[in-house]
Amino acid sequence: QVQLVESGGGSVQAGRSLRLSCAASGYSYYKASMGWFRQAPGKEREGVASLENGGRPKYADSVKGRFTISQDNAKNSLYLQMNNLKPEDTGMYYCAAGEGYELGLKWWAYKYWGQGTQVTVSS
Repeated sequence: QVQLVESGGGSVQAGRSLRLSCAASGYSYYKASMGWFRQAPGKEREGVASLENGGRPKYADSVKGRFTISQDNAKNSLYLQMNNLKPEDTGMYYCAAGEGYELGLKWWAYKYWGQGTQVTVSS
């Protein structure tokens, strides 16, 4: 059974940083795509960053240069370093995993989801 558990969210002021973590169990990184997604109240879920095993990361234009996705295979963990946070980054952040290559930022292509961690950025 695949489990994804996010942590690291919180409330910060604009310009500050947060690091999200996603602990995965029951899931192999082999032939896998993993990503971070977010959803603000009243808005559609959107892709933030994705990473294919051995592949290059992909980022939403709105976070390029500020967010960095990384993974630690030994710890079965996925991370999202978020710097220079802006109020528009506010939302519930989800870790997701999919069975396939290059799923990218297409949230509908991901099969497994965590419960989410809230990020609130105030101006």
